[in-house]
Amino acid sequence: MTRFGYTLMTEQSGPKELVGYAVEAERRGFDFEVSSDHYFPWLSSMGHAPNAWTMLGAVAHATSRVELMTYVTCPIRRYHPAVVAQQAATLQILSDGRFTLGLGSGENLNEHVVGQGWPPVAQRQDMFEEALTIIRELLTGELVTWEGKHFRVDSARLWDLPDGGLELAAAVSGDASIERFAPLADHLITTEPEADLIEKWGTERRKAKLDAQTRTIGQIPICWDPDEDAAVARAHDLFRWFGLGWSVNADLPTTAGFAGASQFVKPEDVAEAIPCGPDLDAIVEAVKPFWEAGFTDIALVQIGDSAQQAFLDQVAEPLLEKLRSAAR
Repeated sequence: MTRFGYTLMTEQSGPKELVGYAVEAERRGFDFEVSSDHYFPWLSSMGHAPNAWTMLGAVAHATSRVELMTYVTCPIRRYHPAVVAQQAATLQILSDGRFTLGLGSGENLNEHVVGQGWPPVAQRQDMFEEALTIIRELLTGELVTWEGKHFRVDSARLWDLPDGGLELAAAVSGDASIERFAPLADHLITTEPEADLIEKWGTERRKAKLDAQTRTIGQIPICWDPDEDAAVARAHDLFRWFGLGWSVNADLPTTAGFAGASQFVKPEDVAEAIPCGPDLDAIVEAVKPFWEAGFTDIALVQIGDSAQQAFLDQVAEPLLEKLRSAAR
């Protein structure tokens, strides 16, 4: 059965608000919750970027059932992989085994802040592979010393490890990244509803003599509002960067850059790509390609903080009912 999740989008809400939304999303019946991990919002109008790990620690204590995940943390610049491993192990303990560590190769927008530059994509992929390997090694609880091309680890050991272990999910975008990361991660993350990606993931897992039946986790933005025009305006104001493509989104360093790159995107362009307004059936139709492609987990992003509580109070339960009925 397809599982449906709720996105704690750190770029558009403050930390206390996010914890409150997490509690309400669990109460309304979402199966899991994913959190972005940003230092900057995409656009200045979004207005937020609290620390995801601090917030998720609070969420772990404020909730009891819903599964949690980073979607995604980049372990190659802003965080050293040894630090990510420690954070993840601690959060898994605090959440009583409900956490999955979602990882990706990151965006310049967030990673440039530590002043170490932003490497080209081939180097980022090399760094990501090395980081995944280090994190896996540390999660064994053994003493780890590592001298790699990009990272060094000196006699590191995680002293607080979760009893049930910790699973990793890796963000991929095509065949090359799947070939590299399917053997190193437990689950797939991608934002395109393409069955070929899932099939390729399973093939590479089988080649590595690993379980091919893993979670495949997607995400889709929606902009519910009782007023369709208000929904389109909000989606355009906050999410017009969404259609720029990953080659752009990964490399622009500032909110000003995203504002400039998206300045000619029209409200009707956004409305064509993102379901906007009160029609829940239209939202279901927009999500449908994901389960048809074979995704096991689909996280919804409700755009904008201003309508977030109303979405949870008025729409979450009937929308989940419609989604689950349609996905059977």
